Formats: sequence, structure tokens, C-alpha cells
Amino acid sequence: MFVDLLFPARGDSICVDHSYPLYAALSRVIPEFHNASTSSMRFAPISGEPGEPGRLQITDRSHLRVRLPADAIKGALPLAGKSLDVAGSAVRLGPPSVVPLCPASALVARIVTFKHGEEPEAFLKTAKAKLSELGITAEPSIPLIESGPRAGEARRRVVRLKGQAIVGYALLVTELTADDSVRLQEQGLGGRTRMGCGFFLPARG
Repeated sequence: MFVDLLFPARGDSICVDHSYPLYAALSRVIPEFHNASTSSMRFAPISGEPGEPGRLQITDRSHLRVRLPADAIKGALPLAGKSLDVAGSAVRLGPPSVVPLCPASALVARIVTFKHGEEPEAFLKTAKAKLSELGITAEPSIPLIESGPRAGEARRRVVRLKGQAIVGYALLVTELTADDSVRLQEQGLGGRTRMGCGFFLPARG
């Protein structure tokens, strides 16, 4: 059984694209984040509100979400009270709360990446195939930008890893059974899942 640990995050602001710097900072405190062969720990990018261009404002509701097997909780507790250097910005973590995974018929990930999935059509075709490999029958779609000059376009996102720009998309998966919903949250989808990609949460609305 997997659970989420929610660590309150305190600080000023961080760069919007902070997945890789956060991965590096977490790995310095807990090397298991870096060890793909023995660890199932994954994380979602720190939550916050839009700030200055390219920046994410940390608020009193901001948190770091770590997803891991329930029997591995002890291994993540050293993060509590730590100050992380995330691309030059200090983020201090508080003591976590434990939250069980919640089945939902619709899940959404901020960014999912696939090899050769830079275009929306190829991305969705691969998403459906990867869901099928997990034994999940569901309907994947890319959320659309709702306003601004790009309104109506697929919500394309980029994650930068060691200077390399990796193209992905936000992904909404609907028509999930309760078992499939939990399985997708536990397993994630696509590449770079150890660096915040393919991390699913219940879709709002």
C-alpha cells in the first residue's frame, strides 16, 4: 500500500521548473531518492501560486508531496526540519502528515513525458498504450489552455534536466475504476517519474 507524505514547505519563491533541482536536493538528504533499483519514493513538485515571471510563490498552503510504500515512511522522515537548496532558493520543510491515496475516476498529472512524444497525437497514442500495459482501461486526454493568446492549445510543458529540455504534456485520465485509479497513482506513467513527472492526483471538478 502506498501513501503520500505532505511536508509543509516554507520559503519565499522558487523557479517554476524546479523538478530536477528539487530531485538533487532531496537526494542529498536521502540518497534513496537517487537509487532507482531499491527505492519506490517519488515526489511531486512543490505547490504554490504564480509569482514573478518564471517564479512560483510559496504560500502558507505550499507543501512537498512524497509518495512511497507505507512501510518506507521511516526512511523519508529525515526530510522534516531540513532546509533544501532548490536552484539557489531556500525551502524549509516541516513535519509531515500521512495521507492515503484516494481513488478517483479522473486523475491528472502536471507533466508526463514519453520518448518520441513531442507532438500531441503521438503523445496520446503512447499514453493509451502505456495505460494498457498497466492493465488500465481508461481515456487519456491533454488538458487545453483556457485563456490567453494560446487558448485552446494543448497544455505543453517542459522539464529541464542538466540543461536538456524535455518536452511533455499535462495528462488527464478519465473513466478509471477505483482499483485502476490507485494503481496509476502508485505506478505513475512515462519517463522521469523519479523527478516529478508522471505524478497523478485526483482531478478537481
